[in-house]
Amino acid sequence: MKENAIILILLIVFLIGVSTFFSSNTETSIETPGEPGPESEPGAELEPNITTYTETPPAALKYGSATIRVPAVDNEGNGVVTSLTVDSNAGEGRTLVNIDQLLFWVDTQYSIQTAKLVAENYTDVDLSEIDLVYSIDTEAYLIEGPSAGAALTVATIAAIYNETLNSTVMITGTITPDASIGPVGGILEKATAAKDIGASLFIVPAGQATQTYYRQERTCEKIGPITYCTTEYVPETIDIEEQAGIAMEEVSNIGEALKYFLK
Repeated sequence: MKENAIILILLIVFLIGVSTFFSSNTETSIETPGEPGPESEPGAELEPNITTYTETPPAALKYGSATIRVPAVDNEGNGVVTSLTVDSNAGEGRTLVNIDQLLFWVDTQYSIQTAKLVAENYTDVDLSEIDLVYSIDTEAYLIEGPSAGAALTVATIAAIYNETLNSTVMITGTITPDASIGPVGGILEKATAAKDIGASLFIVPAGQATQTYYRQERTCEKIGPITYCTTEYVPETIDIEEQAGIAMEEVSNIGEALKYFLK
């Protein structure tokens, strides 16, 4: 019995010694993401500890700004020119007007909405996350009526593309949802105003580079004691390019117009 006890004690001492030996000769290793541990071979690559994307993200849209000069006719029938700026920014698909220029006529507001629709279809850019801001540098009442529709559309497309418009070109015309540019009035007055501020090209709707006026001719004839008078309206066609002294181009849709504006 005594001998068995001695052997058991010696065995326990031996096991304690072996355990102490290995504990003192073992290094503790903590691996961090992206760093090779002691078991890694030289040049071995570990899985990254961040999220990676296997698909190429869509190209980022360059939010921008575009300014266009817009011809109009004032309350006295004179041709005038004002500047319109459209800014595109990340947002919620809103159509905004500069708060300092609240006087936008209802038909002008409709033209802005149509311009936005045409621009979205033409560029194939989803505007649901883009805010468009429209600003005028002078009195907003000058941009009444639908005749600024074509200019609004050109500027909106340029803002979406972040393109600079050719400042020597001006345009007048309505805009329809199918991107057609329609006829307007005051072509001669607008063309003259464009020429006066240094524009070199004036773009008008198809068929409006010439303008037909009806000149009133009154003739009277006296028969006995009674004078009989008749009034006749004689058509007279004016070449506006020659009359205003500015080069003109006719267009039918927004695509035809843009080639003159984008540099």
